Amino acid sequence: MTPAKKRKPPETGGKTGRKKKAVPKAPSAKSAPKKEIRAAKTAAEIAQTVSTTMQKEEKEEKKTQHAVSSIRIRLSAFDHAVLDEAAGKIIDTSERSGAVVHGPIPLPTKIKKFTVNRSTFVHKDARDQFEMRIHRRLIDLTETTFKTIDSLQNLSLPSGVDIEIKMG
Repeated sequence: MTPAKKRKPPETGGKTGRKKKAVPKAPSAKSAPKKEIRAAKTAAEIAQTVSTTMQKEEKEEKKTQHAVSSIRIRLSAFDHAVLDEAAGKIIDTSERSGAVVHGPIPLPTKIKKFTVNRSTFVHKDARDQFEMRIHRRLIDLTETTFKTIDSLQNLSLPSGVDIEIKMG
């Protein structure tokens, strides 16, 4: 048995034997002549367009700065009088800047109790008890502006008051 010879398809037409027709190529966009002629802008027109785009960008940045619509302030201290004084200062400054104030809302007082032996060795029944009270207040500010935030940052509060600020 001899192996069968494989026939090559004709060079001109593939399997059918027909000749391929030449298809003209479409002109590319690069080689086509441009019908539009753009007018050259003057330096004044270019400067005006640049300044208007910069003004638009500045307005958008200001809008993002005013995006903080509410602020939640949690105050805590061991002394309730100092805590109420600090809350009063925060409320006064935020109302002057135009924010709407909700509070101060008193939160539950945390009481930590400690029991300690009076004597180190003999008298087990003699003990002292101590307690620490942590007073807390909550203040919500809505419709805040950049002026409100700036005035709160420059505010000096009494020592002994712990402040947590959440913006959102």
